[in-house]
Amino acid sequence: MDWVNAVVQGVLLGGFYALLATGLSLMFGVMRLVNLAQGDLTILAAFLSLSLIEATGVGPFVSLAVVVPLMMVGGYALQRGLLNRTLDQGVMPPILVTFGLAVVLQNVLLSLYSADSQGIDAGSAEGASIAITNQLSIGVLPLATLVIAVVIIVGLQAMLGRTQLGRSLRATADDREAALLTGIDHRHVYAVATAIAMGTVAIAGVLLGIRTTFGPFDGPVRLIFAFEAVVIGGLGSLWGTLVGGIILGVSLTIGNQINPAYQVLAGHVVFLIVLAFRPNGLFARKGREA
Repeated sequence: MDWVNAVVQGVLLGGFYALLATGLSLMFGVMRLVNLAQGDLTILAAFLSLSLIEATGVGPFVSLAVVVPLMMVGGYALQRGLLNRTLDQGVMPPILVTFGLAVVLQNVLLSLYSADSQGIDAGSAEGASIAITNQLSIGVLPLATLVIAVVIIVGLQAMLGRTQLGRSLRATADDREAALLTGIDHRHVYAVATAIAMGTVAIAGVLLGIRTTFGPFDGPVRLIFAFEAVVIGGLGSLWGTLVGGIILGVSLTIGNQINPAYQVLAGHVVFLIVLAFRPNGLFARKGREA
């Protein structure tokens, strides 16, 4: 039963990693941009939620109604004002810009909040669980996180496949020059994609703050896990990101079951094994689809 519990908890943990990585996968799928500030933007969302809670007394889930739109507007402005200027200059400039953004965010957060670890209090929701057997229970928050991740990915897939915006995103990802000839403003499309990605980042950040403590310099660690989930599943594949997150989560909990010292190592080893045998990931998309 201990091993069954490890797998179940790993699947739930994988839902969080998939949610953390969804924005990264979407931005790469549309723009071929690896956002090295992904983890720090997640921490920013957590701090924004914490500040709102302390200032107004609202609950963490209510804070999403403010943090998500705020992050989306910030993402749109970031893409239009900064990242779009670098996308025509090769692979490295956009990566370097997001790296610089990550460094700036870390130092701004340090100045505003100090280096102390913080946490978001969600009351009884943090420890609530559903008993399956005497030896197996499922946390309500991890289960909700997995469900949210699946709903977001299903929604994004439906948007990409069935809406005009989705067709514009896919057309721009497939062939930007051809999309321009049809009247699609690729700069606006890229900015919308980033705004959507930042919305998912905001949700992941608030849930992160509820699940565990966080500090100004925790972003790179979150980026590593998000990047591994995306690569395992296949760059640009949203369903692959979900599967990659679950594989990563299960590997971590199984590693912990074997020996707590092996928890993080197990996830990295699985990541390297996938890279060795499937360099493009398990569900790499063909062509330039998002």
